[in-house]
Amino acid sequence: MNWSDTAPLVAFLGTFAAAIGLPVPAMPTLILVGAGLVTASSPLLVLPTFVGALAGAFAGDAAWFLAGRRFGYRVLDGLCRVSLSPDTCVRRASGFFEKRGVKLLLISRFIPGLSLVAIPIAGAGDTRFSRFTLYDLAGAALWVVVGLSAGMVFYRQIDAVLALLRQFGVGMAALAACGLLVWIGFRYVRRALLIASLRRSRISVDELSMLLAHDPGALIVDVRSASSRRDDPYVIPGSRLFDFSSADTQLATLPRNTSVIIYCSCPNEVSAAKVAERLTKLGFSNVRPLTGGLDAWRDSGRDVEAIVLAT
Repeated sequence: MNWSDTAPLVAFLGTFAAAIGLPVPAMPTLILVGAGLVTASSPLLVLPTFVGALAGAFAGDAAWFLAGRRFGYRVLDGLCRVSLSPDTCVRRASGFFEKRGVKLLLISRFIPGLSLVAIPIAGAGDTRFSRFTLYDLAGAALWVVVGLSAGMVFYRQIDAVLALLRQFGVGMAALAACGLLVWIGFRYVRRALLIASLRRSRISVDELSMLLAHDPGALIVDVRSASSRRDDPYVIPGSRLFDFSSADTQLATLPRNTSVIIYCSCPNEVSAAKVAERLTKLGFSNVRPLTGGLDAWRDSGRDVEAIVLAT
C-alpha cells in the first residue's frame, strides 16, 4: 500500500464513517494507519493524516449535532430502533450528559456508542455550536492521537499480527465473523424475547383509562430520561417520576399490592419493559407497560399535566 497517497484519505473515511454510525472499526483503522506510516517511513504524512482523521470525525459529529438541533429528541428514536441495546444506550448517554454537559465529548469516543448518542443530545439541548465545536474537536483530537500513536509505537507487533492474518487469514476471519454473528444474534434474540414478554403484558390507553376509573389508587410511573422530560415537560396526570440513578431507593418505596403502569418515550417501550422486569423480581405482581407511552396517551386526546419541579 502506498501510504503517501492513501493514509490521510483512509483516516478521513474511517473516522467519518464511524462518526455517522456505520459499523466501521475506526480506532483499529487509526492504529493500522499509524503503523503504516512508520513502515513506509513517511514522517511528513503524520500531520495531514491527523488533520484528515480529525476532519472526518468532526464532519460526522457536526451532522448529528445539526440533526439533533433540527429534529430534537426524535433523532434518538431512530437510534433506539437500530441499536442492539434500544433505549439503554440513549438513557445512559442522557444520564452522563445531564451530569457532565458538553464536556462529556472530551471522552465520549473512548466509550463505544456514547459519542453517537451524546452528540444529538447536545444538539437537541441548549448547547451552542461554538461550544460544541471546541469540546468535540478537543475530544476527537485526543482520540486520533491515541490511535495513531498506538500504531506508531507498536508497529512491529502489528506487522506480526498482519503476517499471521495473511498466513491464516481466511480461517481466522471466518472464525471472527462467526463470533460476531453469534453475538449479534444473541443480542437480537434477547431483545425479541423481551419485546414478546412486553406485548403479552402491556396495557393500552383505553385500558388504562378504565383501570383508573375503577382503581384510582393505581400507580403511573414515568420512566423517561431527564433529557426527554425537559424536551417534553408533561406527564400523564398523577404520574410519579422515576429516576434510574436512584432506582433501588424508589423501587423500595412502591407498594407491592397495587397496579403499576409504567411508560417511556422509546420505540417498543423497552425502558418500561426493563423496569417492569425489575419490579416483578422484587415482588410486584401487576406491572404493565403502557403501549405507545406518553405519545399514545396524548394522541388519544386525553389530558396531560405539566411537570412540577421540587423547589
